Amino acid sequence: MKKLAIIGLAAATAMTLMASDGATLYKKCAGCHGAHGEKKALGKSEVIKGWPKEKTVEALKGYKAGTRNVHGMGALMKGQVATLSDADIEAIADFISKQ
Repeated sequence: MKKLAIIGLAAATAMTLMASDGATLYKKCAGCHGAHGEKKALGKSEVIKGWPKEKTVEALKGYKAGTRNVHGMGALMKGQVATLSDADIEAIADFISKQ
């Protein structure tokens, strides 16, 4: 029983660490924004490479809340960020700011 509890705890810890890894989380963004945020998503958005962390957090939270709609991308982005936690958003924003 103790082995199962330890294995479960280790798996949960690993999932939490993975969820907070900005580079890993950003992979789903790369298709539109480029591997390092260097592309205009669908030819419409700004290049996000090097955005300050605070700007990215504000943008992603706005999309998630449905209050941000830049270049007509609000609905698309809302779907993309819907499952992200605040920690996930912080991790992605940190990753983008370092590109």
